[in-house]
Amino acid sequence: MTLPIGLQLYTVREQLKDDYSGVIHRLADIGYAGVEPFGVPDNLDEQAALLKELDFQIPSAHVPVPEGEKLADVLRIARIYGISRVIAGYGPDEFRTLDEVKRTCERLNGVAQDLGQHGLTFGYHNHWWEIEPVEGQRPYEIMLQELDPAIFFEVDVYWAKVGGLDPVQFIKESGQRATFLHIKDGPADAPKSDMVAAGQGVIDITAVIEAAEHAEWLIVELDRCATDMLEAVEASYRYLVNEGLGHGR
Repeated sequence: MTLPIGLQLYTVREQLKDDYSGVIHRLADIGYAGVEPFGVPDNLDEQAALLKELDFQIPSAHVPVPEGEKLADVLRIARIYGISRVIAGYGPDEFRTLDEVKRTCERLNGVAQDLGQHGLTFGYHNHWWEIEPVEGQRPYEIMLQELDPAIFFEVDVYWAKVGGLDPVQFIKESGQRATFLHIKDGPADAPKSDMVAAGQGVIDITAVIEAAEHAEWLIVELDRCATDMLEAVEASYRYLVNEGLGHGR
């Protein structure tokens, strides 16, 4: 049994600006089973209607951290997309010291509690700054100890590698938290290096998927790419399917 393959729509954000409907139809034609929206779109209702029309599953959405006035936006997003899980992350300033990491965990626990009162589950998406050592310890290790067990992880395997950690280790240590995998590839030598289609870089994608015993989705994401983005999106999907690592619609 393989996992369904989705696409983080941030990957094609520039293309969506020019032709939202056309790009979404192309993703359906490629075979993607689902998409992971991001942000707070102005035309949220129309976008959600098109995704429903094309039978896309929406396992989650990337949202602003739902604190303060942002909570209402996130609740609206979840209602219109018809989802029960939302994902967010903090920037590097919240992880500069171990004390800041612990305070960040407290904030995340509060977010999860607030969302839970509305029937939503909260997930955290890592970058490299949760992985790189701070005062001799990697912040994610503290997160594993301090976060509410209800908070799941969307493990970005590429950023884990950029942060100096084998993503397989990150997945195994995350255990049941590792609900989603962000599948991206590239040289993993620096944050701003161009990414490539899955299977064309240094990430051992087969190993990370095999390690993710509790994962439910493979979500392809490229932050940037030196080649045509939609071609890389299609190549990533074909790689995962042809290698027997995931399935589409």
